[in-house]
Amino acid sequence: MKCAVTGGSGFIGSHLVDALAAAGHEVTILDYRARPHRKDLRYKDTDIVDFSSVLNATKGCNVLYHLAAVSNVNYAFEQPLYTVQTNLTGTANILEAARHNGIQRVFFASTVWVYTGSKGELMTEESPFYMPGAGHVYTSTKIGAELLLHDYWKLYQVPFTILRYGIPYGPRLREEMVIPIFIRKALRGEPLTVAGDGKQYRNFIFIDDLIQAHLLALSENGKNETFNLEGEEEVSVLQIAETIRSILGNQVEIRFGPARPGDYKGKTVSNQKAKTVLGWKPQVSFLEGMRKSLDWFRSVP
Repeated sequence: MKCAVTGGSGFIGSHLVDALAAAGHEVTILDYRARPHRKDLRYKDTDIVDFSSVLNATKGCNVLYHLAAVSNVNYAFEQPLYTVQTNLTGTANILEAARHNGIQRVFFASTVWVYTGSKGELMTEESPFYMPGAGHVYTSTKIGAELLLHDYWKLYQVPFTILRYGIPYGPRLREEMVIPIFIRKALRGEPLTVAGDGKQYRNFIFIDDLIQAHLLALSENGKNETFNLEGEEEVSVLQIAETIRSILGNQVEIRFGPARPGDYKGKTVSNQKAKTVLGWKPQVSFLEGMRKSLDWFRSVP
């Protein structure tokens, strides 16, 4: 199958590219002014905000994984207009190109942040959004993009699969994320500063587990469906720091700082649908994943 991956040079995208190629698919990396980690695969310099660029880059592909986005919530807070252009207009361009090029399915990288304002204790794919509680430009753009995918199916019959990510981690994780920031500081002997009280939590998911769901979702069972790809363990930001300290030793110092505006505090999000429909289940524990991550970061200057 001919697969294209927008954001294929990024953390998640690069691992997805590896997995698709290993599974025997013909893979094209779509990214903008990037340096792909692999030279043996086709790369097309593609600006998702430019429709003609997207249209030309996606000709001939069967399946399109759309991962390119502003995903750093701090950057989204500082650059809201650029975030809206990239995450919403970019997704509209992807869908329009899929419509014109007859692409069999668009896979969209969403997030469990869409549940930020949702009411109730347990979030499932059927939980309704509560728009006044979205709380962040990043969250709103992901909600809006999901609505576009449903519209393009109903109006133009462009098939889709929405994958709502938990918080992934592992080798090649972007340096501005909390886990690599903490790891780098700990390896340098610097203190780890936790935002607020550190009780905000995530169900972190190791990158290999997350990517496996992308391959399973290629089945017909994944067509026009939404899946929560959430980890099995609730891990607070404070626990991340404490886990690093437990691996490296008690010399790692933990401090506390001010809370971040609009920070996702965490919700209980069910991944049962992905287990039932796709036969997917995370395999890597947080402790094991952190050991693998630390090993990788130690190997990279």
